[in-house]
Amino acid sequence: MKTMFRTIAAVLLFSGATLSSALAASCSTRQPFEAWLADVKSEAAAAGVTPRGLAALNGLTYDPQIVARDRAQGVFQQSFLQFSDRMVSADRLLRGGRFLKSEAATFDHIARTYGVPGPVIVAFWGLETDFGAVMGNMSTLRSLATLAYDCRRPAMFRAELIDALKIIDRGDLQASDMRGAWAGELGQFQFMPSYYLKYAVDEDGDGRRDLLRSRADALASAGNFLKSLGWRRGEPWLREVRVPESLDWKQADLAIKHPVSVWAQWGVTLPNGGALPAEEREASLHLPMGRLGPAFLAYDNFQVFLKWNQSLVYSTTAAYLADRLAGAPPINRGRGRVTPLNAQDTSDLQRLLSAKGWDPGPIDGKLGTATRTAVRDAQSRFGLPADSYPSQELLETLRRN
Repeated sequence: MKTMFRTIAAVLLFSGATLSSALAASCSTRQPFEAWLADVKSEAAAAGVTPRGLAALNGLTYDPQIVARDRAQGVFQQSFLQFSDRMVSADRLLRGGRFLKSEAATFDHIARTYGVPGPVIVAFWGLETDFGAVMGNMSTLRSLATLAYDCRRPAMFRAELIDALKIIDRGDLQASDMRGAWAGELGQFQFMPSYYLKYAVDEDGDGRRDLLRSRADALASAGNFLKSLGWRRGEPWLREVRVPESLDWKQADLAIKHPVSVWAQWGVTLPNGGALPAEEREASLHLPMGRLGPAFLAYDNFQVFLKWNQSLVYSTTAAYLADRLAGAPPINRGRGRVTPLNAQDTSDLQRLLSAKGWDPGPIDGKLGTATRTAVRDAQSRFGLPADSYPSQELLETLRRN
């Protein structure tokens, strides 16, 4: 599944031959590409791929630029507001709303079949490929073969390559149709071949599951996939709220759930100050930019957004876009200016947290769940508001101590 956080690779100043040699030297590949590809063909045949699918491997060549792009991926470093300001644009909301109307019959059938509402599907559709406009034009088979031949994740991409052959084998796509993102993602929702094989749906009834050209197939397949991730029919996913400054900030954690009625007792309200609905459904308080930024109650369905993409920034933006498409107003921007740490400062913070006994996860400059948990514990230790969001104040405190 494509993430919108795949950063643009650095500009390559090498010739193809020089680049290929450099990558080969760093990887110690086992055998020549052609011999390796012959082994893949034998494995695919043993897995049931017929000559129709196997023929798609004929003439495939190694692409050093693909490996270079894989190596060059950087750290995505935008705050929720920065990212959502770009992605939840007036134009995207307008076009998304038009699709909800023009494809109303399809969305109605998807909602009845899979329980997933149209605004949620349209939100992912808009973020993944701008409603099918930007699906990529790289040869899927060549990309997968190159990444499978590479030494970083060979087993994963080898399996994806064989699944791509199975897609051809069952008649959904021809080899020439299979063009998408550089890492092998396909179609209007950027499914990896394994997801395509498992969740693609022939919604338009033409006998093929075509997630590139059939809008109905693509939308229904997304609904099928979201259902498989645990989507709960008829339940909310995210609600913007206003949070009192007196709140115990340690409660703001996606792993902590309370009934909405309890949040109301603690002073959490609707954005306009109105009372929250009197319900016992549980939700977590989600502060994507800490106590000074926007605030949300995240329900069980929000976990489905995180399963689609583990990035909190992406998932929160997708859920917010779905809210807007469902009719919600723009969010409030919070109580103060929030300056996110850059990637280097986040890495420094992770090193300091690790050195002092907390577990922030990998030292990678990314603000993931483990880092947020370690940040919250450190904030509590040093008497800072424990809202799980890393700040310059916490970084300086760790450096001093």
